[in-house]
Amino acid sequence: MAKIPVSTYRLQFNRAFRFKDAAEVTGYLSDLGITDVYCSPYLASVPGSAHGYDIVDPGRLNPELGSEEEFGHFVRALQERGMGQIMDVVANHMGINSEINRWWQDVLENGPGSPFAAYFDIDWTPLKPELQDKVLLPILGAPYGRVLEAKELQLQYDEGRIVLAYYSHRFPIAPETCSLLLTNGLDAFLQQEGTEAPHVVELQSILTALTHLPSRHITQPDAVTERYREKTVIRRRLATLVETHAAVRAYVAASLERANGTVGVPSSFDLLHRLLEAQAYRLAHWRVAAEEVNYRRFFDVNELAALRMELPAVFERSHRLIFDLLQSGTVTGLRIDHVDGLYDPADYLQRLQDWAASALAPGSGPWPLYLVVEKILGTNEELPAPWPVYGTTGYEFLSLINGLFVDRNNERAMDQAYARFVGEEQPFDELAYACKRLIMKVSMVSELNVLGHQLNRLSERDRGSRDFTLNSLIDVLREIIACFPVYRTYIRPGEDGLLDRDRTFIWQAVAKAKRRNPAVSGLVFDFVRDLLLTPITADGAGGDEHRAFVMKFQQLTSPVTAKGVEDTAFYRYHRLLSLNEVGGDPQQFGLFPPLVHQQFKTRQGKTPHALSATATHDTKRGEDLRTRLSVLSEIPKEWQQQTLRWRKLNRKWKANGEQGVMPAAGDEYALYQTLVGAWPATGLEDQREREEFRERIHGYMVKALREAKSRTSWVNPDAEYEDAMSRFISAILDPVRASDFLADFAAFQHRVSAYGVYYSLAQVLLKMTAPGVPDFYQGSELWDFSLVDPDNRRPVDFNLRRAILEEFRMQETAGAPQARFLEHLLVNRSDGRIKMWLILQTLHFRRRHEPLFAAGEYVPLTVAGPRREHLFAFARLHNDMATVTVVPRLLTAILSDPSQLPLGETVWAETGITVPSWKPGSTYRHVLTGARLRTVSDGDRQILLAAEVFESCPIALLEREG
Repeated sequence: MAKIPVSTYRLQFNRAFRFKDAAEVTGYLSDLGITDVYCSPYLASVPGSAHGYDIVDPGRLNPELGSEEEFGHFVRALQERGMGQIMDVVANHMGINSEINRWWQDVLENGPGSPFAAYFDIDWTPLKPELQDKVLLPILGAPYGRVLEAKELQLQYDEGRIVLAYYSHRFPIAPETCSLLLTNGLDAFLQQEGTEAPHVVELQSILTALTHLPSRHITQPDAVTERYREKTVIRRRLATLVETHAAVRAYVAASLERANGTVGVPSSFDLLHRLLEAQAYRLAHWRVAAEEVNYRRFFDVNELAALRMELPAVFERSHRLIFDLLQSGTVTGLRIDHVDGLYDPADYLQRLQDWAASALAPGSGPWPLYLVVEKILGTNEELPAPWPVYGTTGYEFLSLINGLFVDRNNERAMDQAYARFVGEEQPFDELAYACKRLIMKVSMVSELNVLGHQLNRLSERDRGSRDFTLNSLIDVLREIIACFPVYRTYIRPGEDGLLDRDRTFIWQAVAKAKRRNPAVSGLVFDFVRDLLLTPITADGAGGDEHRAFVMKFQQLTSPVTAKGVEDTAFYRYHRLLSLNEVGGDPQQFGLFPPLVHQQFKTRQGKTPHALSATATHDTKRGEDLRTRLSVLSEIPKEWQQQTLRWRKLNRKWKANGEQGVMPAAGDEYALYQTLVGAWPATGLEDQREREEFRERIHGYMVKALREAKSRTSWVNPDAEYEDAMSRFISAILDPVRASDFLADFAAFQHRVSAYGVYYSLAQVLLKMTAPGVPDFYQGSELWDFSLVDPDNRRPVDFNLRRAILEEFRMQETAGAPQARFLEHLLVNRSDGRIKMWLILQTLHFRRRHEPLFAAGEYVPLTVAGPRREHLFAFARLHNDMATVTVVPRLLTAILSDPSQLPLGETVWAETGITVPSWKPGSTYRHVLTGARLRTVSDGDRQILLAAEVFESCPIALLEREG
């Protein structure tokens, strides 16, 4: 039976946080109320990896994280506390930027003849004929010829092998091509040593054996087996000969030295060039990757090569260790990273569950393995019904909660504030469309061209479509993908392989693309649409090409959307940055409570065990930073006045350059929001804190500017613009030079953050009591004002958190009145202890009432009275148990002083919440204060007065008694 988590906590493993560190925090996490640790990838990855998503060997643990014994200690620490472990599985790709990836190195050495050649999604017959049976490696820092003649490519001998070194990179040299080296100068060596000398005879025998190796172009199993057997023998013989005979050792060294060339003598590199041309890879300047790379990547990252997980051999080999960990009970659930990158996600997920059904103990759950997927759902999109998963990792939940604290009624006013500061801006949908087109032009043009040629071959098969030109087909593909309303569709081979949802999305995309391109023949659009909507059948070459086109099309729309929208448009559109979040839609300016209730009810009915996230390693901003920014939606006029005043005060710190005034208005607007959100709750007390904060903001802004790709980029950094931004940040954060700005800013920021506290507490309570499994990102149990990675991967001070938890335990042991201690925490809320205390109380309550939250009905509650729009309330019902959650929202209109505590009658007036009780005078216990609240009758309804509910706590979790 699948172990369903009650709550999860994400741990980010790296060299600064290892297995032994994780073992040490399990006790703290269990005491906090966490039931399952949710681990970042910890299989062997590229050395020095900060995240673990660049796995190089799925068959072993990452040695940088600790030994197997230390991993075992971590596992035992979890099991002793009854805690589960969710493993993050990277199924779509591998890291190839390291020679320790044996699969990839074997492919580079043996080309199509490698047994691992089919593991990677490589096009061995690409459009460029020079790449036939080769892999393009765009890793050079300059054009190939320049790198070669600068002697940056160097051959080295390594125990019977010859390898090519390029700084930290190492590439294999195919054994049969080594004869080019070892025969260069051979005549002189023979004359010097004599042809009859035993070591000379052995060397010549080795050279003969090299010439008889089966070609790497031959892929028949017998030939591949012979090649591997014989090359192993040859290497062993060469290693022995070099080790035992100084003359041979000197000869090999001299051969390599000659081949490595002499700077300033171009002809001296001819031999090395011939040798490299004979390899199964082609080294190239990294800038050519977008147009010519012939292996599928993770998005546009050259160092991450996609796997063909649809092949049984790849699936089995990649999951051996994972299955061992599951079968032993070490791992109790899986999180599948980037499920949209897979060829057939439904098939992959079903294979996981099929394995679990046969290998794990049977149970009563819908599926034997707790399985969630990292999947970003578009507006009104649901997971495909056939997927055998418990849900997603929770981005759609984050978006729902986020929207609840944005004032939808002020959208136009925020538009005006934005336009007043930055001038006329593109609507977001236009910007997203343009950014997706940009990605297909500069980052993923190779993938689009390959897809276009596939489409061209299909068009040639029908007389009705053969007149469509290649360029027109590529243009139409680009337009359809740029207009795609979701990340991808999930069409599968077979008559029933097309879901209704996918049919709708394809029609929408094609119709929108047509409207945007009235000058392009609609026949071409219809041709592509009909191909996508025609059931895939394998009936010869035509069926195979049709299937290949449709499946590749689906694998392209997702990375284009991710790179174009999340990683470009989100960094250009600055109306309200709290909406520019993974899984969110900046066009959706807030949500009315009825829609949130509806979505929560649907969630309880369909995916009650999906993760409920408010922060992840991929979110653009920390969860409490977002709630601060959402406050701005309530005060758009004041925000406009503030930003215009700040612009005037800080104008003197700007620079003029080729791009005009620097930083540009849009980037300055984004910076002010970032400062409002990220400003430390305790302020900046000393020079060290100010410098650290400045560095964080500078690092974030440079990343944001480069991701936006407007003024600078990762590919083409503009040092002048970036330096101008850096100087501007330094100036406005200088307490001496910018004292006027900082004084004005601090007063405004303090007020905004005071409101943000209420929404942060409300947000975390909703996460713990609404349908789903509450998921906590490491460190976010205190205030989380982090920015996008790497800022959100900074080390977590678990010693501080343990000390705070011990303080809570001592208070409880001493029998201190709960309400009085809560008052103390609220008064001192800047230190974040109030958030952690709320999490502690609610998680333990949730563990004591697990059936209620796992299976309980979700019931929206009616709020009546003059402040009804400022409350959100629901009940969870299961058998005779009932709880009520009530949180405030949009407080600026009713609470002039955000430091006011408690929120009593003066705030809530006659507002009341209808609760699930049928007897007059029913009693509810406030879980967070211990207070007993009695309902009052209003006709046939039982009501709790908001003034009493919030008398001593700004959020409420109530338990029905009796």
